[in-house]
Amino acid sequence: MSSPLPPQTSPRELRRIIAASATGTLIEWYDFFIYGSLAVVFSGFFFPPGESSLALLVSVAAFGTGFVVRPLGALFFGRLGDRVGRKKTFLVTLIVMGAATALIGCLPKYDTIGTASPVLLVLLRLLQGFAVGGEYGGAATYVAEHSPADRKGFFTSFLQITATLGLLLSIVVVVACRLLLGEETFTSWGWRLPFLLSVVLIVFSLRMRLKLRESPVFTRMQAQGTLSKAPIRETLGSPRSLGLVLLTLFGLTAGLGAVWYTSQFYALYFLQSVLKVDFLTTNVCMAVALVLGTPSYVLFGRLSDQYGRHRVIVAGLALSAVSFLPLYAWIREAAADQSWAQVVVAVTLQIVFSAMVYAPTAAYLTELFPPRIRYTGLSVSYHLGAGVFGGFMPLIALSLTTSTGHQLAGLAYPIAVAAVSTVISMTLLRGGKDNKLVRAVWNQLDTPGRADSPNPAPTK
Repeated sequence: MSSPLPPQTSPRELRRIIAASATGTLIEWYDFFIYGSLAVVFSGFFFPPGESSLALLVSVAAFGTGFVVRPLGALFFGRLGDRVGRKKTFLVTLIVMGAATALIGCLPKYDTIGTASPVLLVLLRLLQGFAVGGEYGGAATYVAEHSPADRKGFFTSFLQITATLGLLLSIVVVVACRLLLGEETFTSWGWRLPFLLSVVLIVFSLRMRLKLRESPVFTRMQAQGTLSKAPIRETLGSPRSLGLVLLTLFGLTAGLGAVWYTSQFYALYFLQSVLKVDFLTTNVCMAVALVLGTPSYVLFGRLSDQYGRHRVIVAGLALSAVSFLPLYAWIREAAADQSWAQVVVAVTLQIVFSAMVYAPTAAYLTELFPPRIRYTGLSVSYHLGAGVFGGFMPLIALSLTTSTGHQLAGLAYPIAVAAVSTVISMTLLRGGKDNKLVRAVWNQLDTPGRADSPNPAPTK
């Protein structure tokens, strides 16, 4: 029998909450990924002429810098989310992200303002990373705290889809602009349009989010006076809660980051930069694979409600670790034969395996961290893993490929990270609410009234 919804949340309101949260998060991921989708196109405009290889590497590195500051954004906005409120905080992250993305679309080229151009590009990329560091944790916490316990994996899986849909939207917008404007116009100035489109999308999302109410869990803690006065100190200053953050980092989110960015972003770079497949073919193959793989997020979110989140996550990590090498070898052979249907199938399989890891993650993390530090703990552990270990994956992989001259050498990094996370998760993170460390953290931060919370305790 299904658990009842929290009394403040009707089924209709829950659907509206999921739609508003997912739409805003999708747009933030679009803003974040549009840079990666266009890095190959605009890299030469912000750097000295004649340095195309250096410009590409620096642009990809700048893509990674956005991930470095994500944990800082997680700390800053996580504290706000646990002190001021979930809703108010992820309204701010949406505005900051939209402004940074639009400004990249307006940024003058190197031949106009010189070295200020690459400097400003990196600064705006850092601002994007800072904003997304607070967005995901806020949206995941907000949706989970409105969801019934036995369907939390299913409902939060719609939020998990947004990263993939954000990448898909960025690809579709880029391809549409390129086809409508023509190659010369798009390369000259048309690449700016996908960045500027962010303004319209952000305004649309803000209108939806402004109609939402605060999370019932946060409202209850606020009424009882049990909000954390120092969420960062309670999260990182205690050996137990810090241990939970580190265990979650190495046992889940690091592997998640390596798997997700390999299956989607590195597949894009591998086709375009390593195999030299043309821009349109690469992006069409990726778009089709993303469309085919996206429904698996909802499937695995639902299965995590039935069979346990930990089991689904570990299976996805293990399958990814053992399949990357043969799948990318298949992509290389299929691309050489121009068998694009096979390329699509190989990329789709990667997306399905990554969905096994990613789909249950939001529900799983909200169940591991107590409400008092949930926004902060979830955000920090997620962005340290998915941000740092995943964000630098394309740069590390491309560097390994370039330095060794072997097209598949870059896969050594994600395979190693996914394998380590699999082992740590199986040995130290299993058990959900019965995990000794998780139980200790909840007992240490026990909140009065916790028993009647919609999230009374973590589950397996």
